[in-house]
Amino acid sequence: MNRPRPELRAVLPVFQTPWHEDESIDFETLEKEISWLYDCGAAGIVMAMVSETLRLDSDEREALAAAACRFGRDRGAVIISVGAESSKTAERYACHAESVGADAVMAIPPVSVGLGEPELLRYYTRILHAIQIPVIVQDASGYVGKPMPIAMQARLLDEFGPERVQYKPEASPIGPKLSELRDATQGRARVFEGTGGLALVDSFKRGVKGTMPGADLVRALVPLWRALEAGDAETADRIHGPLAALVSMQTSLDAFLAVEKHLLVRQGIFTSTRVRGPVGFTLDVETRREVDRQFDRLIAAAEQ
Repeated sequence: MNRPRPELRAVLPVFQTPWHEDESIDFETLEKEISWLYDCGAAGIVMAMVSETLRLDSDEREALAAAACRFGRDRGAVIISVGAESSKTAERYACHAESVGADAVMAIPPVSVGLGEPELLRYYTRILHAIQIPVIVQDASGYVGKPMPIAMQARLLDEFGPERVQYKPEASPIGPKLSELRDATQGRARVFEGTGGLALVDSFKRGVKGTMPGADLVRALVPLWRALEAGDAETADRIHGPLAALVSMQTSLDAFLAVEKHLLVRQGIFTSTRVRGPVGFTLDVETRREVDRQFDRLIAAAEQ
């Protein structure tokens, strides 16, 4: 049964993928995680980089996307990452996501090569022509190492409109780049904060429509977002301090994975911190102790 497509806004956590011991997807725990995210006030869920999408084969990736839609779309928006190393594969993932009920897709560019503007335009245009739902352009500069040209991003919006083309900018410096994109699109761009909440207070002032943090910090990000909407700077600053301290410890994809899965276990959502290897970062005892300390500070601040 069709339902009205929900607005993409507010707190849209990127879920973590739980694994069985044999590294198959633990769909039972995934359903529990998604339900918990909505219970905590999330407006939707996102399957993206920290869902370990790049460590899935094509069948697993489509199975995970279908499960996310099945578990999540009755309670909010579902966004599926479809970026791939070839335009053909990205088109396939986008069509599949739309077919299983995704409300939008999000696409990083290929990560194995830094593309010029003409190739980036062809890549995103192909995805946009293949489906009818919105496409969120993710400037994953931390992985690709080369920021997308603002003019190219604005050109996509001019051609397809602000409902079809939306953005998750991650290029540094995040604040000025966000404002540059906003100004280049005459304020029409719908933009989502993509620093895990680290720059959310500043980004909110620059007009973001929502944030896509990790699943582990949803209990703090929802109160922070609500404080920002209410103009409650005191509460926002109280939550943001320990949040920034915690997120600043996550300096790579594997660091995000290690910290987020540890905190999901702490909160009783996951039973294992298992990550598909090869793994470039693990939590040592002292780092884990500091993560726990900052997390306790964060939750205390969010619950005041």
